[in-house]
Amino acid sequence: MKKIIAIFLIITGLAITNPIFAFAQTTGSATEINQLNKQIAEKKDAIKQLEETIAKYNTNIAQKQTEGISLKNQLSILDNHIAKAETDIELTQEKIKQAQLEIEALQITIAGKEAVMEKQKQIITKIIQSINADKRKNYLEVLLTNNNFAQFYDQLQYTTNVYSNLGRSIKVLRLVKEDLQAKQKQVESRKKIYEILKSELEGKQEKLEDQSKAKENLLVQTKSSELRFKTLLASLNQQYQAQINEQRAYEEQVRKKLAQQNKLDVSVGEFSWPLPNRTITASFHDPDYPFRNVFEHSGIDIRASQGTPVRAAAAGYVARAKICGTASCYAYVLIVHTGNLSTLYGHLSKVDVQGDQFVNKGEVIGYSGGKPGTVGAGPFVTGPHLHFEVRLNGIPVDPIGYLE
Repeated sequence: MKKIIAIFLIITGLAITNPIFAFAQTTGSATEINQLNKQIAEKKDAIKQLEETIAKYNTNIAQKQTEGISLKNQLSILDNHIAKAETDIELTQEKIKQAQLEIEALQITIAGKEAVMEKQKQIITKIIQSINADKRKNYLEVLLTNNNFAQFYDQLQYTTNVYSNLGRSIKVLRLVKEDLQAKQKQVESRKKIYEILKSELEGKQEKLEDQSKAKENLLVQTKSSELRFKTLLASLNQQYQAQINEQRAYEEQVRKKLAQQNKLDVSVGEFSWPLPNRTITASFHDPDYPFRNVFEHSGIDIRASQGTPVRAAAAGYVARAKICGTASCYAYVLIVHTGNLSTLYGHLSKVDVQGDQFVNKGEVIGYSGGKPGTVGAGPFVTGPHLHFEVRLNGIPVDPIGYLE
């Protein structure tokens, strides 16, 4: 009996009193984790270098935007945007690889901890079996089967130690289980990061396409001529200012008319998204907007295939429905709402409403456009999308704060 208990004490003593033994990985798994940690460290270094490169491109863009506007300068800005987008894609890919390596390392660690748990369970089972066998004897029987009191005392001490080690073994098992659960949560967290990065990567690849198309479109329109660029720019600025003045005049005119008729009593609430897709390709006053040195981006661009139905973000009255017959013309719908708010929907390939018309929230008002060379797209477009603006007292504000 003493030998059996002593064997259990040696087993449990190693597993409990020596944390290194209890939590040790196999030589193979430890080597794998070391290799993975080395690769993770390399990815971190690569990520740091890429982030420094992106910072340089941002500096170059900011510097170029302060210089005089010229075709050469604008092409340089676009080139920096393209290079930045390419580096940003590479950076995201490195982060995805890092997340994959971290998940792999955690899974190896989890496998090791599951093995430790299984071992601890086996030890506890053997100890409990031993205790149950001893319980069949009372202290008198144990005393009578021993040659002297010293042997009886030693056996009692061994039994006490077995119970003590059982408690500690259960505690180790609980700690390993808690650590295992924490590691599993880390895996889930890394997987979520991985999915987010994959989604970001798709958006960045689309942004790279937009930047490349912006350069291509600019070269097509200017035919690499500085004079053509200056002429185009002057025309664009003139059109832009005339368009702003026209929109404000129409909005003011419609508001006065509706106020006299007491028709602006429809509560707006939150604006709904004008498209089912909510992918934003250019934000309000976007620093990456390729023509920011020419004019600020006064709304958000929402990705949409050519000809996607565009819906009114809230109930209101159409102040202006600009219908175009050429690609250089900018087609849009301007809707007046209560609370001195208005919304604008630009680059429309088709307009389905007319001035002074009342529209309900969610009603189709036109169809998206923006494909270079198509009717209503306007100049300097990069690809199919909807330009969406929210205005307060005629001044553009960030739409994100108004969308539900």
